[in-house]
Amino acid sequence: QVQLVESGGGLVQPGGSLRLSCAASGSVFSIDAGAWYRQAPGKQRELVARITNTYTTNYADSVEGRFTIWRDNAIDTVFLQMNSLNAEDTAVYYCNAQVWPEGKGYFNPLDLWGQGTRVTVSS
Repeated sequence: QVQLVESGGGLVQPGGSLRLSCAASGSVFSIDAGAWYRQAPGKQRELVARITNTYTTNYADSVEGRFTIWRDNAIDTVFLQMNSLNAEDTAVYYCNAQVWPEGKGYFNPLDLWGQGTRVTVSS
């Protein structure tokens, strides 16, 4: 069974940094696009950053210049480096990716979500 496993959330002081990881586990052939979303209390889930299989990236205006998304295809993992964190970045962060499983019979990649990892920015 293919799934996304997230790690790296936690409590950090304002101005600090965190790195989130999203690893595709199971019988994975490759990842197409990968993305990070977040959902703050009382707010809708929003796109934070996205990376395609050609390494094209795009970011929400609120994180541009502070967050960096990248991928390591060798280990089927998408990362999000978050710098200069502030209270408005507090949220549950979710990984989303389109994953091709190994084997035949798949005409489209699986659209998968991670379980979510909580990021709290507070002094």
